[in-house]
This record gives sequence, C-alpha cells and structure tokens, in this order.
Amino acid sequence: MTQTKKSPTNIQNWITPLFLIISSLLVVTGIKLYAPYNPYVERVIVVLGINIILVVALNLSNGYTGVFSLGHVGFMAIGAYVSSILSLAIETKATNLPDLPAWLAHVQLGFIPSLLIAGFLAAIIAFLIGIPLMRLSGHYVSVATLGFLVIVHIVLINWTQFTRGARTFSGVIQYTNIWWVYFWIVLTIYLVWRIVHSPYGRALIAVREDSIAAQSMGINILRSRLLAFVISAFLTAIGGGLMAHYLTSFSPATFYFTATFNYIIMLVVGGLGSISGSILGTTLVTFLSEILRNAELGMQIGHLKIPAVYGLSQIILSISFVLIVILRRKGLMGDREIDFTWLKRVFPNSPQT
Repeated sequence: MTQTKKSPTNIQNWITPLFLIISSLLVVTGIKLYAPYNPYVERVIVVLGINIILVVALNLSNGYTGVFSLGHVGFMAIGAYVSSILSLAIETKATNLPDLPAWLAHVQLGFIPSLLIAGFLAAIIAFLIGIPLMRLSGHYVSVATLGFLVIVHIVLINWTQFTRGARTFSGVIQYTNIWWVYFWIVLTIYLVWRIVHSPYGRALIAVREDSIAAQSMGINILRSRLLAFVISAFLTAIGGGLMAHYLTSFSPATFYFTATFNYIIMLVVGGLGSISGSILGTTLVTFLSEILRNAELGMQIGHLKIPAVYGLSQIILSISFVLIVILRRKGLMGDREIDFTWLKRVFPNSPQT
C-alpha cells in the first residue's frame, strides 16, 4: 500500500479559479436580493462584471504574451455595434437605420446568437490584423494597435448606413442583466485560467520572458501570440455586446480613448499576468471611480461643504496610475495569483494504492 499526495501546485491549479467563480456567484446572489430596492447598486455591479470580463480578456493578450495592445476597445466597439444591429427590433431598424441592406433590415436574432456572431467577427478581424502585428514587439505593437482603434472609430463615424455615424445608436433591447454578466465572468475566468495553465500557456509565458530563448526551443512565437490575441478579441467583443445591451444607447465616443485609458489603468493596477490581480484592480478602480464621480457633484461632511469639482475622478485616477507605475511597477499582484493552498486542509488527501 502506497500513499500519494497532491502537490500544492496542483491543488492551487483548481482551487483558485473555483474560489473566484464561487465568490462571483455569491456576490451575484447577495446583490440580486438587495438590488431590486436599489437600482444604482445593481448598475454598479453589472458594470463591474462587464469590466472584469474586459480586463481579464485584455490580460490574456497583454499580460501573458509580452506585447501591449492599446486597440482592444476597438474589438469592444465591434461587439457592441454588431450584436446591437443583429438583435435590434425590425420596427426599430426601419426607423433608426432606414438604409440597411434588405437581408439585414428584416432579420432579428436573439441575444446569445448576436453576441456569438459579434465575437466571432471580432476574432476573425483580430486574426487578419494579428498576422502582421504579432510579429512586432514592444512599443511598435502598441502604436499599431492604437492605429487599429483609430480606424475602427473613423469607420463607425462614417459608416452611417449601419452605425448612425457620430449620433447616438439607440433602441437596443436591454437583454443584459446581472445573471448574464456573471455567467460570462465565470466562463471567461475558467477559459483564461485553463489556457494560462496549459502547455500553450507555459509557451506564452516563455515567449514573454525571452522570445529568443523560446524560439530556440522550438516555440512558434507568432502562433502563440496570435491565438491569445484572437481569443482575447473574442471575449472583448462579448463584453462590448453585454455593455451595449445594458446601456441600450451609445455612440462611437463610448469606445475610444477614455475607455482605453480606464481599462489599461485597471489592468496595470491589478498586475499584468495575474487573473486574480485583474479582478482586484478592476474592482478597486470601478468602485473608486463611482465614489469620485459622486464626489464631483459636491458633498456635505458635517459643517464642511465641498463644492462640485467636475473632472475630479479622471484627475485622481490619472495620478493614482502614475504612482502605481512609479512605486509598484508590476501592480498590486504582479504576475502572482492569490494563494489559496491553505484550503487544502479542507480537502484531505485520500490514500491511493
């Protein structure tokens, strides 16, 4: 009779994502019981959930590949507009988008088919532009992907037949709710975690740490980076579709530099290369933004009256971002995950023969 023990590493490989997923579900359940009496709280939690999806997806591309994309909000815009057009009521299309082609004007798809089609379209575009871009490194990728974001923005403004141009795209059915958002959070966390802790994920990290050494060991750098870029674009487009079907109205300005800056802050504050860091950074920045946004309107603290200071939230977030970069360059978590190996005492090992 021999007894084998599971290593702490193997235990953490399944306990950490399981803990994150269960925590998300508990938060949803608790908020859902309270939110009907406070719609503002529900809105904050839904936006937080969508932000988590977007930042975890961005981390797959930026944190584990060694290339830093500034154009992922472009995929978010593609997901928002494509899913909205496909799910828009036929009557609304006739009013708001009278110049749509006939094959699209008379089609109304459900929420999930619209999301998936938008996600796959974004993935195809990511594959096509990723073939040349993922051969680059360093700031060259950042500049090139930023150019992609600008192109998407210009197309949205000028393609009035499909997007209404710079005007507000309205009439979208509000399909997104707290349950749909956290279903996609669970799926995103599980998918990204499985990728990162697979042989493919180890190849990604090897390329990030030393691309020359990784290539000398037979790792295909382009294929590794490209697959992460495509999957990240798919999940980002899903997040954009969820956002569109929650806001119900938006414009090209919703998916531009301000959104890019906010998601980069969340990613860097949490830590590049850490899924739990992405969740932590997103939660902190989202709640801080809400607190500062309310403070901008002015408040009364005892006998002290603070006047309204518009733009305060962006100023403080920018200063915080600079301080994080200077004082803790790897973010709060760096490339580490929250350690839950102490939970192995709850799951004692059983003897095996």
